[in-house]
Amino acid sequence: MNNPLEPQHVPSEWTDPPRVEAQEEPGQEFPHHIPPLHLILFLATGVTTMMAGAMQQGVIPWETPWQLYKGLPFSLTLLLILLCHEMGHYLSARYHNLNVTLPYFLPAPPIPFLIGTLGAFIRIRSPILNKPALLDVGAAGPLSGVLVTLPLLVLGLQLSDIQVLPGGPAEMGGIVLGESLLFKFMSWLTLGSLPADHHIILHPMAFAGWIGLLVTNINLIPVGQLDGGHVSYALFGEKSTAIAKIFFGLLIGLGLMFWYGWLVWVIILYFMGFSHPLPLEYWVELDSRRRVIGYLTIAVFVLTFMPAPFQIHW
Repeated sequence: MNNPLEPQHVPSEWTDPPRVEAQEEPGQEFPHHIPPLHLILFLATGVTTMMAGAMQQGVIPWETPWQLYKGLPFSLTLLLILLCHEMGHYLSARYHNLNVTLPYFLPAPPIPFLIGTLGAFIRIRSPILNKPALLDVGAAGPLSGVLVTLPLLVLGLQLSDIQVLPGGPAEMGGIVLGESLLFKFMSWLTLGSLPADHHIILHPMAFAGWIGLLVTNINLIPVGQLDGGHVSYALFGEKSTAIAKIFFGLLIGLGLMFWYGWLVWVIILYFMGFSHPLPLEYWVELDSRRRVIGYLTIAVFVLTFMPAPFQIHW
């Protein structure tokens, strides 16, 4: 989400800051049609994610294109999760009368991108007025996404296979997926407690649900303009800059010790910056209900975190 506000310096001696009169944004009508660019990107992402899902099932698209339908369970599940995440942002922004676009989906080739997409985003063209609006918009996406992800994950786990692998996936080679606390709980709730040599071979729907939890977690990193950065600033104000720098350092350590992919995010977040722009009415604080929502969002971040989402064994 893009916010056009630039950080401003607020003199510490201001004890009773003057009220800044926000400029009224012209009313934005609810769109009666989907702009062509949004539709083209969505359909293209549907194709690339379907190809990715089919390739996960052993289909070689350029040899047997008629078997691409095997990628539909993965593609439709992932698209639904991404759509609900972005529509959470969109509807919350509309609730606060912000000028906002419909979601842009980002297709990506299945090779080297395993899932066939780089995600989705919306653009907010008007400034966010205060911290309550900032928290609503920042938290609505991840919370909406995870609420949709969990039942789809349960259904996918029920369709998954359980195989006995005495040596474990690491000795047999391949990609081993990390398990967040929330994924472990949903697995236990769905499949019960499994012996150490029993391993879940994820159904495409379950894999899409796992991706949904990972996307939620990455978006909730409390840095800059990520959803987590919005929530962190709304809760902690100027302290959010120090929090962002701490997590930036943690990501460097995680990237060096567990998963090199975190180092890619380190580079992205470095250019995004650590400080969050001030809302117009920066002195308006959160009410108790929104603080609860903010801390719930932090809990979702903790529960979906994985030090090493992917481990490749040859």
